[in-house]
Amino acid sequence: MMISTKSSTTAKQQTEQSKSKQAYGTGRRKNAIARVWVSHGTGAIIVNKKSLDQYFPREAHVKTILQPLAMTKVLGQYNITCTVKGGGCSGQAGAIVHGMARALNEFIPELHQMLRNGGFLTRDSRVVERKKYGRHKARKSTQFSKR
Repeated sequence: MMISTKSSTTAKQQTEQSKSKQAYGTGRRKNAIARVWVSHGTGAIIVNKKSLDQYFPREAHVKTILQPLAMTKVLGQYNITCTVKGGGCSGQAGAIVHGMARALNEFIPELHQMLRNGGFLTRDSRVVERKKYGRHKARKSTQFSKR
């Protein structure tokens, strides 16, 4: 009897969660951090109070950001609002993708496997290697002199 009660309460929670107005996800890439909100709407994507095309002039960044939506076939069904800071253009685009995938995963749990298989839920942990003393950069050293 207790098992059926638990399953009915979790089903109720899932239906309430799917009816919720918006979902939140935090994304990180390099030194960039993105806070992303997903809600039902017309497919508008706003980044730091600007449209996606205004904030990212390069087409490659726009395509990268739209990948999780296109793969899950929900492009144009949800409004996405995000604030991003730190890093450069590529890092910020990657952070938005990561945050968007996390928010979509929270908003629509059925998309979890598709997002996981696409690699959108995994944080890319590669960061810039620090400069070492006695070297020009992280690994570049002075020219070797035999004598």
